This record gives sequence, structure tokens and C-alpha cells, in this order.
Amino acid sequence: MKLLVAVDLSEATQVIVDKVRKITREYPARVWIVHNAEPPPDFVEFKTDPLAARESLAKKFHKEHRQIQEIADRLRDTGLDATALLVHGPTVETILKEASDLDVDMIVVGTHGRGAMHGLLVGSISKGILHKSSHPVLVIPTYRHR
Repeated sequence: MKLLVAVDLSEATQVIVDKVRKITREYPARVWIVHNAEPPPDFVEFKTDPLAARESLAKKFHKEHRQIQEIADRLRDTGLDATALLVHGPTVETILKEASDLDVDMIVVGTHGRGAMHGLLVGSISKGILHKSSHPVLVIPTYRHR
């Protein structure tokens, strides 16, 4: 089985990774830990100081890559075939493209459970993936575990 596991590096990430670890005990899998390092739209720093903005983003991306690499390392330590991927782009579309490019069997995402109003106003990454994916999607509720 090939799994793309989308993480946002929040507290929810550990819940998702723990669930993937349990799943892969029963069903051995190849796992890609994917984090989308998308800068916010119209990043203000780019307009005021482009050099400082680039340096700031480089540090942020380096830190995020190190974090997902540590997750993949921990999974490999348990015998799992795991790879860390830091991607850039519109989150839902980028995750779906990676899933397609990697020809995964399933996408695993978490949901923060922020409520209907938040979903209406802001949208939900897991909801977007669920509705647009041609791959099976496992949505893990992470808010119950905190």
C-alpha cells in the first residue's frame, strides 16, 4: 500500500502520524509525509523588503523540512518505508497533484474540527481534498485527542 500523509505541523500532526503507524502495522505501506509550505497570499514582506522576505522564507522552509524529515526518520526507525516531501503551492491542488504523481493508494489527512462556521468562512483543506480527490481519503479527527 502507498500512502500520502498530509501534515500541517500543528499538534494534530502527531495524532495523524500515530494513526498511520497503527494502520501500517496491519497493512505494510510506503509512506510519503507531505507538508505544503505555502507562503500567505500577498506576503507583505515581499513588497517592503524582498531580501529579508526571501531570507525569512528560507529559514521557515528549512525548519519545516527538518520537522517533516524528523517524522519520516521516526517512522523509518520503526521499519516503515517513509519519505519526507516539502511542497509549495495551493494546498489542496498541490497535495492532489503529489498523490497523482506518486500513484498512491490513499491520502491521509487530519481535521481540526473547528466547526461549521470556520469551514464556511475559511474552507477546509481536508474537505477540499475529500471532495476533489480521485483517490480514497482517510480523514482522521485530531481534535478529540488533544
